[in-house]
Amino acid sequence: MSSADPAGARDTRSLIERVFREEAGRLTASLVRLLGDFDLAEEMVSEAVVEALRRWPSSGPPSRPGAWLLTCARNRALDRIRRDARFRDRLPQLAARIEALPETAEREPDDRLRLILTCCHPALDPDAQVALTLRAVVGLTTAEIGRAFMVPEATLAKRITRAKQKIATAGIPYRAPEPEERAARLPQVMRVVYLVFNEGCFTTGGDLGVRRELVDDAEWLAALLAGSLPREPEPLALLALIRLHAARWAARLDAEGRLVPLADQDRTRWDTRRIRSATALIERAAALGRPGPYQIEAAIAAVHCEAPDWKDTDWPQLLHLYDMLLAVDPSPVVRLNRAVVISHTDGPAAALAEVEPLADQLGRYHLFHATRAALLRDLGRDQEAAEADRKALGLTTNPAERSLLTARLAQ
Repeated sequence: MSSADPAGARDTRSLIERVFREEAGRLTASLVRLLGDFDLAEEMVSEAVVEALRRWPSSGPPSRPGAWLLTCARNRALDRIRRDARFRDRLPQLAARIEALPETAEREPDDRLRLILTCCHPALDPDAQVALTLRAVVGLTTAEIGRAFMVPEATLAKRITRAKQKIATAGIPYRAPEPEERAARLPQVMRVVYLVFNEGCFTTGGDLGVRRELVDDAEWLAALLAGSLPREPEPLALLALIRLHAARWAARLDAEGRLVPLADQDRTRWDTRRIRSATALIERAAALGRPGPYQIEAAIAAVHCEAPDWKDTDWPQLLHLYDMLLAVDPSPVVRLNRAVVISHTDGPAAALAEVEPLADQLGRYHLFHATRAALLRDLGRDQEAAEADRKALGLTTNPAERSLLTARLAQ
């Protein structure tokens, strides 16, 4: 590939960006395990990406890009610890461990879970725990995390920096906590896994509408949590929730890459095996007798999956479940989702009356405007609906959602 070939260079850069997004969290987790230093691990991964940007446009990408980045990051880390006085006392041990790291894309299977548990240490601010984990473990950008938190990117960057500094100054160890410690960190860890899953379903960066590998990662992490804490019902429910959404994956996008609303999905394409597996997990969680928000959310998803057709959805049951969820999580997003159910039980006017007061809290959230647009359209207020759809379009970067909103505006 010639360096003078701009199309080829763009393709290579796109490949590097994709590989980085897929591999950054795994690479960082492996290096943090070895070095015990967040900043150094992230720096080595970043240097590997810079080296790829320098080499690949002229030499062409390797057959196994992820393995190439791991090898490059490993070698850079080895060079650094040999020069850095901080590692002098541990140099022989660290060098041996880094040299033993396989030059493949295979990593110790629980590296990311261990790193998540480290990031979710109670000494850190709860929001900083989640932000640091999403950045270091999952490889999301600060812009993507900011959109997930609905706060400015600069605010997220400061939270992440402070969290890293706190880990370093407090000497928080990189290790798997004891079972009782793990249970105490469970709510934050599950929040992280849920946000990873959500980013996979509704990608906030890049040119992909969905990222199935993130959904798979979230399912894998949830399964590790459920397996390590078998008497805790909420990890079981979180795993069930992820599987129920993954079961509908084949019907989520149309041939043009547009998001297909649940009402219009071809239910014959849903994975009934995964739905049955998720239902069994919900039953196991319920048998433990400690209801929680993820169990309620999983039950909501199950009601949708069990309906043979959109018109046969059990809306009264969904409203009851949302009332239960609102009691434990009175967030504006839950209120917004509950209003969608009210549109089917009491009509769009009643639902709009529930949505309008959320404007101050959700004004920067695209789904608030998209929901409001749908309700206004049902009420025959088409001009206001189009204006709301335009606001939603201006607030989302997800290409699948943008295509859907653009199609609605064209109609």
